[in-house]
Amino acid sequence: MAEGTRDERFLYMISCFRPRLKQFIQVQPVLDRLPSLSAEDRDRVLAAALQRGAAAGAEELLRAVERGPRGCGWIPEFLQALEHGGCSLAACYANPSLSQLPSPAEEAEHDLCVHLVQLLHGTLVDKMRAGQVAEKCLQMGIFQDEDVDRIQTVTDNRGNRDGARELLSRIVQKKDWFSSFLIALRETQHEDLADDLSGNTGENKQNGMEQTTNEETEVTSQPGYVIEENLKQEENVDDSFSSENSLLETSIEKNSVMSESDVSIGDGSVSNLNGNWSCTTSDSDEDEVERRASPEPDLTLRDYQMEVAKPALNGENIIICLPTGSGKTRVAVYITKDHLDKKKRASEPGKVIVLVNKVPLVEQHLKREFSPFLKRWYQVIGLSGDSQLKISFPEVVRRNDVIISTAQILENSLLNASKEDEESVHLSDFSLIIIDECHHTQKEGVYNNIMRRYLKEKMKNRKLAKENKPLIPQPQILGLTASPGVGGATSYSKAEEHILKICANLDACRIMTVEEHASQLKNQVKEPSKKTVIADDKKRDPFKERITEIMTEIQNYCQLHPKSEFGTQTYEQWVIREERRGNCIANIPQLWISFCRSILRHFLYFCSLLAAKEEKPRERVCAEHLKKYNDALQINDTIRMVDAYNHLNNFYKEEKSKKTVRSDDDDDDDDEPAVSKQDETDKFLIGLFHAKKKQLKELTRKPENENEKLMELRNTLMEEFTKTEEPRGIIFTKTRLSAFALFQWIKDNPKFEEVGIRAHYLIGSGHKSEMKPMTQNEQREVIDKFRCGSVNLLIATTVAEEGLDIKECNIVIRYGLVTNEIAMVQARGRARADESTYALVASSGSGAVERENVNTFREKMMYTAIQRVQKMPQEEYLNKIQSFQVQSVVEKQMKVMREQHKTYKKNPSLIKFLCKNCSKPICSGEDIQVIEDMHHVSVKKDFQSLYHTRENKTLQDKHADYQTNGEIICKDCGQVRNILFSY
Repeated sequence: MAEGTRDERFLYMISCFRPRLKQFIQVQPVLDRLPSLSAEDRDRVLAAALQRGAAAGAEELLRAVERGPRGCGWIPEFLQALEHGGCSLAACYANPSLSQLPSPAEEAEHDLCVHLVQLLHGTLVDKMRAGQVAEKCLQMGIFQDEDVDRIQTVTDNRGNRDGARELLSRIVQKKDWFSSFLIALRETQHEDLADDLSGNTGENKQNGMEQTTNEETEVTSQPGYVIEENLKQEENVDDSFSSENSLLETSIEKNSVMSESDVSIGDGSVSNLNGNWSCTTSDSDEDEVERRASPEPDLTLRDYQMEVAKPALNGENIIICLPTGSGKTRVAVYITKDHLDKKKRASEPGKVIVLVNKVPLVEQHLKREFSPFLKRWYQVIGLSGDSQLKISFPEVVRRNDVIISTAQILENSLLNASKEDEESVHLSDFSLIIIDECHHTQKEGVYNNIMRRYLKEKMKNRKLAKENKPLIPQPQILGLTASPGVGGATSYSKAEEHILKICANLDACRIMTVEEHASQLKNQVKEPSKKTVIADDKKRDPFKERITEIMTEIQNYCQLHPKSEFGTQTYEQWVIREERRGNCIANIPQLWISFCRSILRHFLYFCSLLAAKEEKPRERVCAEHLKKYNDALQINDTIRMVDAYNHLNNFYKEEKSKKTVRSDDDDDDDDEPAVSKQDETDKFLIGLFHAKKKQLKELTRKPENENEKLMELRNTLMEEFTKTEEPRGIIFTKTRLSAFALFQWIKDNPKFEEVGIRAHYLIGSGHKSEMKPMTQNEQREVIDKFRCGSVNLLIATTVAEEGLDIKECNIVIRYGLVTNEIAMVQARGRARADESTYALVASSGSGAVERENVNTFREKMMYTAIQRVQKMPQEEYLNKIQSFQVQSVVEKQMKVMREQHKTYKKNPSLIKFLCKNCSKPICSGEDIQVIEDMHHVSVKKDFQSLYHTRENKTLQDKHADYQTNGEIICKDCGQVRNILFSY
């Protein structure tokens, strides 16, 4: 074979069997045996392996091999590097000689053996002594010295379980490994594990030590039998299945069709194993490779992830605090599987619920994290308010092992627990609760309402323990956050108190951050470069001047004189208050009506009718229009003048259409209405706008008056989108209206299209804004387009700040939007591509830069506070969080009592008084009068028929306007109720 032909064949083999090669290559030992590889390529491969995992490192290595340059003998060098680097199976696939290639039957056997190890992974990790088995594998030629050294290092540093995981991950990459592995297990006194793997049960176990290698191989060639025996199946598996292993092989190919429910191991059963396997075949090598590629994701944690997960793996309640993009959710998936595996081995009920605070996160966590890694073993489902379910939530909980749900669904079901006729769930139904974005577990948030129930049960358990009574089962709690914040603290002590309160609310015994493997985390999560772009807002703004003149005229007309500055949020709040105050005239009689009786009720009702007939008060109408002008000022400050003008023009078009009856020949919108239903105030306000409309429209056509911030935003976008090949970015803005207007601005500017900017807006699904919200499907569609690259610039409100798994970005811009330190950390975490930028674009007089500096200081304060809490003596820490827990429960009880008091005060009839001995009804709150602001007295007419009286000489004359002259005794039970009172 000519060298050129051999090269082409070799490269073809790599392209064909790329998924297998990535699965079987160990990067570091192979690199050590490739002297011809350049230092630059070597560094790139190592960085990929360290930052993104073994598969990414292997992919980078294959790319380097494909790129070249390739000298004489480079193919044997690479094959020897694979062979001597412990990747013999990878060497078989890369060898241009087809004689080395495993047959489909051998591949099927290998895949089934790997599948079997995965099924018994938990048992092997728990029971196998990694060091002994590794040494035996070395003696038998399965492992090399480097394999054993790595396994021993992991065992010494992280314990035997992690060492066993490392051993299993390496041994499945070897050629013809299964039979030898069984022998190694038997010779290191792991007969029970070898029996489990080989499918020996009952009588076969007695002869386990006498089985030959051939017999073990024969057993493994019957995959149906092995899986059936290990999973205790009741159904029979066809004996001919061993000869049809090609079907099982093709079931995992890319072109095959298999429903997620075909393999369900969570309940200890394998369904549809013999049938429902649909595959397609092709003569092309590319299709053959795709059939051989295994889609099973590898659930492994990096060292820094394992560091923060350890206490949770031991069953402790913790908070994991990791930056955005560091894989918090993957850690949660790992903990979930470990938790359920342990419960299953202990024959205990295990059920996990993952709580999220946004609907899109349900589907995201389900499809991208939990379902891919867990669906083979456990039933996983996602629920949100948008879910169309035919069964109740409690039934869903009973049927599934892992439930991903919005927190409100769980809270609603917990509320139903107090209703006897309603089906409900209890916290004790779950063994693990995972709370995503757990920094929201405070105040009256839904997370905190759920956790208060948990804390009440915990306090109740303390009492039950003292009384030697059975305890209420409580779930383990795992909180996930990128930034717990400082709660507006201005001192380190207050910041520390805030962190402690979050820990107390989640009943966390510790808050976990990365310490030992901080360098690995730093390599994984790139810190973006930060820049601040300041726009000059000192130049004259004629459009703003015209708007403020109109607003001044309106204020003078209705005699309103606010102290707030035009165009500010403070002014908007004042306007809203004035608008509501204008409504009070019509509301007051209605309030009185509900409290008054007799003829006064009819009189006030008549008053209310008069008020209803009166047109809207002048102040309220003016306040409504002032709000629209104030909105226009804010839009002008953020976006374009034309957007502010359109906002006002659309409002007045709608107002005019409401108050106008047009004649048939009146088609000009700018003319005064032919027939009007307007009162004096309406005529003044609508006329004022139309008088200024032409002037405002002319100003929007002068680019020299345009917003300076927009110019700075344009320059920033142009700079960032021209310095990288495949840029992606997010602009965060305050309102939905500004998000849409920025999208329109980019769409209208051809320069953005020239540099490849493809923008779309992303806004929330709530209905509180005047602008039409986005549906969940619309949000999902936009995010999917952003992930695949058809959209590369998102213009988003705060809906995209936290939680959503958005593709790593090169540029994140906060456009005049500065909130708190949590939002800053979350938004900055979106810029996690190499050499990314986090920018703040704001005007010099807005105060945004100052607030951003405060947030930066609070972020540092937060990390210092976390470190202080972590270093706190455990006893002191537990005492403090217990104190905060009691405080939280009591505060909630007091709030409930205050709400009840308000309710009872509005409707005293809700209060019922009973005899404390026989519970006989006596009177209601309506029958009680208060005398001298202290004595509550029943004046119910038939009250005397309910009691006897007797004299009590110990009651003394008080020399006041009243006298106590006897006791009241219940007629039914004889219980002394109270005293007889003469006033």
